[in-house]
Amino acid sequence: QVQLVESGGGSVQAGGSLRLSCAVSGRTFSSYAMGWFRQAPGKEREFVAAISRSGGSTSYADLVKGRFTISRDNAKNTAYLQMNSLKPEDMAVYYCAADETPQYSVMVPVTTTRYEYWGQGTQVTVSS
Repeated sequence: QVQLVESGGGSVQAGGSLRLSCAVSGRTFSSYAMGWFRQAPGKEREFVAAISRSGGSTSYADLVKGRFTISRDNAKNTAYLQMNSLKPEDMAVYYCAADETPQYSVMVPVTTTRYEYWGQGTQVTVSS
């Protein structure tokens, strides 16, 4: 059983930064592409960023390009989302997710249906 635990959420003023972490246990972390999604009240869960199993490929939603950076440390079984220049519209519950992909894959899935495992979410609040 794969478990994902997010941390690093909190409250910040507009223009500030946060770094989210997603610790993965239970299986070989490097077998999974990792994604970050977010869900604001009354809205559907939306894609934020994804990274391939090796870390060599990434993908970002247009709304966060240039402000957010996804990364991973396969030795620490952890994925990260560095969020800079935060805006009030970034406020949401952020979820990390894992998708098992073939060896040497550079896939960076961007849809929720591709991901088999999810964390419980961490709240990010941005005040103006």
